[in-house]
Amino acid sequence: MFPYDNALAAAVKTAPTSIADVLATMQAIDAVCVPGDGLKWFNWLYHQVTNAVENRVATGGFTDPAWLTELDVQFATLFFNALYASLTGADCPGCWGAVFAVRNQTDIARIQFALAGMNAHINHDLPIAIDGTCRSTGTVPQHGSAQYNDYTGLNAPMDALIDMAKQTLNVRLLGDPLPALSHLEDTIAAWNLATARENAWNSSESLWQDSPALRAAHMGIIDGLTSVISKVLLVPVP
Repeated sequence: MFPYDNALAAAVKTAPTSIADVLATMQAIDAVCVPGDGLKWFNWLYHQVTNAVENRVATGGFTDPAWLTELDVQFATLFFNALYASLTGADCPGCWGAVFAVRNQTDIARIQFALAGMNAHINHDLPIAIDGTCRSTGTVPQHGSAQYNDYTGLNAPMDALIDMAKQTLNVRLLGDPLPALSHLEDTIAAWNLATARENAWNSSESLWQDSPALRAAHMGIIDGLTSVISKVLLVPVP
């Protein structure tokens, strides 16, 4: 789709092992992508979020910082893997495919790409990352746990970053102004970060108890529903 896609694939090929690695990969994505690539604007917002997580880990803002660090790395890896699969012709989740397929559509707003990416990443990837993090750290995904409290403690700062993005990225992909009235305001208002993250936690608790066959079926349903939401978020602005 873009002449630099091979370089982009190379940037996300190696899995991160730390938040520093995650941030370095995001910086590499930003350096490669031009402003007319919708991927740049999801990555831009995700980079802000990851910086906030790293700063809170560094300042002792979590009860279980090791768990949050592992979650951050596993979570980001799922995005990088989906992007690499898409760029190399392999299968990727449908919710991500919906975002990647319109990266070059200049009648879509930057905020639409940012939120559609957040939608795919939180609704689809986050349950998998929570489940995987609990399995690798010997914890259990359950409401009221220290891990859950750390997790929900990120909602307020993340909401602030989303609000900032709604102002900063409220232009078309190439930076030109949007029309004064469109469907976009209602579409953006309907997407709620805290609700999406709570749904992701609930899904992780279900995945924890599912058999492999049920896990696959469960994630298939989540991918289908998330794909629909991604497509709605990416309806072009007339």
